[in-house]
Amino acid sequence: MTVDVRLRRGRCALGFSFFAQGVAFALLVTRIPAIQDRYGISDGLLPAFLAAVPVLAGASSVATEHLVKRVAPSAVLRWAQPLVLLSLLGVGAGSQLWHVAVALGAFGLSVGALDASMNMLGVSLQRAYGRSIMLGFHAAYSFGGILGASAAWAGAHWHLDLFVSYLPAVVLLLPLALLASRDYVDTPPGAVQEKGLGAGGGKLLLPLCLVMACAYIGDSTVANWSAKYLQDVLGSSEQLATVPYNVYMVTTLLGRAVGDLGVRRFGAAAVVRAGTVVAASGFAVVAAAPGAWVGMLGFTLLGIGLCVIVPQTFAAAGRLFPGASDTAVARLNIFNYVGFLIGSPLVGGIGDAWSYRGAMLVPMVLVLITLFYARSFGPREARYGVGHERPRVVDVGRGGNEV
Repeated sequence: MTVDVRLRRGRCALGFSFFAQGVAFALLVTRIPAIQDRYGISDGLLPAFLAAVPVLAGASSVATEHLVKRVAPSAVLRWAQPLVLLSLLGVGAGSQLWHVAVALGAFGLSVGALDASMNMLGVSLQRAYGRSIMLGFHAAYSFGGILGASAAWAGAHWHLDLFVSYLPAVVLLLPLALLASRDYVDTPPGAVQEKGLGAGGGKLLLPLCLVMACAYIGDSTVANWSAKYLQDVLGSSEQLATVPYNVYMVTTLLGRAVGDLGVRRFGAAAVVRAGTVVAASGFAVVAAAPGAWVGMLGFTLLGIGLCVIVPQTFAAAGRLFPGASDTAVARLNIFNYVGFLIGSPLVGGIGDAWSYRGAMLVPMVLVLITLFYARSFGPREARYGVGHERPRVVDVGRGGNEV
């Protein structure tokens, strides 16, 4: 098998892994009310259940950082993805409170290892390609999320049991994920991974960790508060209030689908700066919107702007630490869950204490922090090659160095 074919197969396999994860996560989070009803989880206890998933995922991401020093990231991903799917099925199969507690715990632990190992492989594969491909992987995740949310809507519409609703996705995705896992591509020979980031590595990574947390605060704001904001603040109907998140997901998919082209043409830093400005503008429009349709425009801008930040943050970590990218990605991945944990209660608390219009300005300001750290995403000339077939391409793991 030629190297080019191996890389292409590895890219397709990893893309499917991102897609499957998008489906699974959407099926879980969009059916939270049904999960609460099935197991009789009180409103007071529900936040503890929901918080446990990202907390366990963060702990698992830390463990993955150490695990990949002994086994390849592909091996971690190979067992983590089936566990995510099976634990999702477990959420729908139980009948008692401890059943769902165990299933959600298993989901959190396996999803942390899954997210970390997927992005490790994405960063190393991008280095092997010599051009920006990370946004494409995250576009596959967004596409999976749209399909998963649609399947969840269908299950709710037809009043299907949770197990019945989850079973087709698991039955379809699990064997395909196992089949695709045979083609995962780990760090190519010659790109030796170091044991850690070194004495000053933590300080260099800190700006990217902050950017990651702020991006997910913005994302969780849309996921958790867009419907309530449109209905309670902007006076929309209940049906229209469900639209902003769908629009956000679609624009996220479209932005990521074409984002790699922008990175190759203008550089990662320029794309991230533009995305940050668009996202901040989206929050400003939402906060000032006189009615529901202007609010919808704001959430559309948010999808276009926020979608580029997270994939490029992972890619930047790989560029800054070419010899320890797995460690950098695992540590950075923790702040995915930090932002998720902070975002929803932060906006809700400010909204209750002050106003929800004012609360939308908080993630706007936090997202703008990214502008101060745009240099961490690489110089303008680090735009990567236009094709990995070229004999001389720019190595994403080495900034502007050629190999």
